Amino acid sequence: AFPQLRSLNLSANRLRELGPGLARSAPQLQELLLSGNRLRALPGGLLPPAGPAGPPAPFPLLSRLDAADNEVAELGADIAALPALKSLDVANNQLRELPAALADCPRLKEANFRGNQLRDKRLEKMVNGCQTKAILEYLRAGGRGKGKAESAREEVRKKKREKQQKKDSGDGEQDEVEEASKLLVKVLHVSENPAPLVVKVSPGVKDVRAFIVCCVLKGVNLKPGNALKKFLTMQTKLHEDICEKRTVATIATHDLQLVKAPLTYDIQPPDELKIMPLGRKEIKAKDLLRQLQLEAEEQRKQKKRQNVSGLHKYLQLLDGKDNYPCLVDAEGAVISFPPITNSEKTKIRKETRDLFLEVTSDTSLQICKDVMDTLILKIAELNRSTLENKEGSGSDMELDALCGPGNLNLPLVVEQVRVVDTDGNLKVLYPSKTDLATVSSLLTVIR
Repeated sequence: AFPQLRSLNLSANRLRELGPGLARSAPQLQELLLSGNRLRALPGGLLPPAGPAGPPAPFPLLSRLDAADNEVAELGADIAALPALKSLDVANNQLRELPAALADCPRLKEANFRGNQLRDKRLEKMVNGCQTKAILEYLRAGGRGKGKAESAREEVRKKKREKQQKKDSGDGEQDEVEEASKLLVKVLHVSENPAPLVVKVSPGVKDVRAFIVCCVLKGVNLKPGNALKKFLTMQTKLHEDICEKRTVATIATHDLQLVKAPLTYDIQPPDELKIMPLGRKEIKAKDLLRQLQLEAEEQRKQKKRQNVSGLHKYLQLLDGKDNYPCLVDAEGAVISFPPITNSEKTKIRKETRDLFLEVTSDTSLQICKDVMDTLILKIAELNRSTLENKEGSGSDMELDALCGPGNLNLPLVVEQVRVVDTDGNLKVLYPSKTDLATVSSLLTVIR
C-alpha cells in the first residue's frame, strides 16, 4: 500500500495489463505514466468493478493519464469513471474508435489521440488539427465512427438550411461554413520566437499597481472603413464593463512597430513621470492630472451635470499615491500610464498590423488574464468582420467547420510575452496552457 503516492512512472517497460490492485494501493494517485509499454486496453483492469453498494470512484484525484506508444486497441467507456482526469494521452496506439463517454469526463481539457487509424476519417482529421473541446463536442453529438457521424453532420446541415431560409441567403455552403465557424488564433511560444518580447518588473510596483500581463497580437487589419473606430470603441466598452470603469483593470494597446523593447514596468513620482498622452503634448503626470481636473470642473459647469466623461472620471483612482505606475521603453520614454492613458508615441493607426497588448491591475493577476482573454476575443471578432468579405477559397472547409476557424490561412498570431523580475526570474507568461480558457467556446486556439 502507498497511501500517499502522488505520481507513478511505469513508462518504457513491457507491461501488457494492469490490475485493480493499484487503485486500492494508491488512492491518492494524481499522475500515472504508462507510455512505451504493451498495454492493449485502457483503462482495462485498472478500475475495480463497481459493487452493489456503489463504492467511491477509484483514483478520485488522478488528473493525468499517459498511455502513448502502447498497443491499445480499446479505449473503454469507463474512462469517464475518472472524475479528476484533466489530461489523457493515447497517441500512437491501435485505436479504431473513440468512445462517446469521453465527452462525459467532467474535467478533461487536454487529450492527444494522434497516431491512431480511426474509422471515422473526419474524427481522425479533427484529432490532428482541433482542440480537445471540439473533439469532445463531436463525440457528444454522435460522431463515433459507428455510422452515426453522417447523421450528426446531416443534423448540422439541416439547422444551417433552416437558418438560411429564414435569412433568404443565397450561398448555402458558404453560409454553413460561416455559421459553424469559430474564431482562430495561433499561439507562438517563446521557444519558437527568435526575438521574444520581455517586460521587466521593478520591485516598487507591488505597492502601487502590482499586476501586469502582456502579449503580442499579429495579423490585425484596421485599414478598411471604420475598423479603427470600432477597435477603439470596443476598448472603451471593455473598460466600462469587464474592467468595471477601470477600477479592477486597465487595458493599453500599442503599435508593436513603435514599441522599443525591452520594456520596464516601473514606478515614478508624479513630478518626474513624463508622458506624451494621446492627442496631447508631453507633460508631467502631476500636471496632466491637474489639467484633467480643471477640464472636468469646466465640463461640469458647462453641462450642469455631476458626472464627467473621458479620462476625467478615472482621476480618483490615483488619489493618495506617492508614486505612479508606468511602462517605460528602451529609450526611457513612458508609453503607458495606467489607469489614465497610454502614449502618442505608440498610438495605433489604420496602418497598424501588429499590436502590443497590456493589462494592469491592483486587484489580481487572474483579473488581468481574464480581461486579456476577452480583449483577444473581441479583436478576433472585429478582425473577422473586417476580413469576411475577403475570405479565400484555399482553406480546408471541412476542418474549418469542425474545429471552428473561419479561415485557417488567416489566423491571428498571439506571441507569448514573459514578465520577469529584476533578476530575470519568470513572474508571468501569457498566454500559458491554461489561458484563453474563458473564451474557448468562441475561440479555437492552436498551441
